[in-house]
Amino acid sequence: MLGVLAFVCLSSPAAALQLEPYKDDLFAYPGILKTGDGGDYVVVDYNEMRDINGRDQVPERRVKQNYISLQPKRSQKDLVVTTDKGPLKVMAVGELSGASVITIYLHGQGGNRQQGMNDFTFGGNFNRLKNLMDRNEGLYITPEFSDFGDKGESEVAGVIDYFKAQSPQAKLFVACGSMGGSLCWKLAQDAETSTHISGLIILGSLWDEHFIGSASFKRRVPVFFGHGSRDPVFAVEKQQAFYQKIRTSAPGYPARFHRFESGNHGTPIRMTDWRGVLNWMLSASR
Repeated sequence: MLGVLAFVCLSSPAAALQLEPYKDDLFAYPGILKTGDGGDYVVVDYNEMRDINGRDQVPERRVKQNYISLQPKRSQKDLVVTTDKGPLKVMAVGELSGASVITIYLHGQGGNRQQGMNDFTFGGNFNRLKNLMDRNEGLYITPEFSDFGDKGESEVAGVIDYFKAQSPQAKLFVACGSMGGSLCWKLAQDAETSTHISGLIILGSLWDEHFIGSASFKRRVPVFFGHGSRDPVFAVEKQQAFYQKIRTSAPGYPARFHRFESGNHGTPIRMTDWRGVLNWMLSASR
């Protein structure tokens, strides 16, 4: 009987991979103003003077040293990956094969593969993500791509196919900043690529009504939204409405929305709690 009980416990969702703590005290949300939807909707207290000027040695350019560790530099590589879409430039940290988990970051307009590998900008939040992957035998990838349309989608899909083949057991999460979100939604609706995706992380980005009813939607792939309340590019009200539409279209759908009150367009990239989001997705994804 005890043997059966042990098997059940190990096979339960609670036994799913969880990322170990890394500088959680420094990256914890400074305060919660409001919660709703059973805790899935959170309004985070954001203050520019505290969360940029107080956190950065040089505001928006270099975070204070205690927020970062350069340990992932030992495994960081700038690669050219051969896919069926041709050779593609990719930066990677962690296990190139046999990874426990894979996280991909897709930059927005004007960015490149180096944005998500910068240790010092965005309050050191990308450095935290690199450390979370590197210290948990995972893999973090930031690819180059041509555009935010069909060509860019096919290129990123090739990167996903390539690395998923090297780590077939790993859950794979795609995080998209700003215009990169158009690729997140396209990938989620692709019949083949979507089968490799275990979660979407949408940061200060746009929405796509076609996601509802897609293969990813039917699989109930978890979706996290991070958005600044003063985002001048994509209105927070429209993104919140889309989040609510997902929830009402499929009751109990694993979707979360973190609204950074008074935050701007880039605030979610700086402030989102990567460990909290990824651990939730690791538990919620199938």
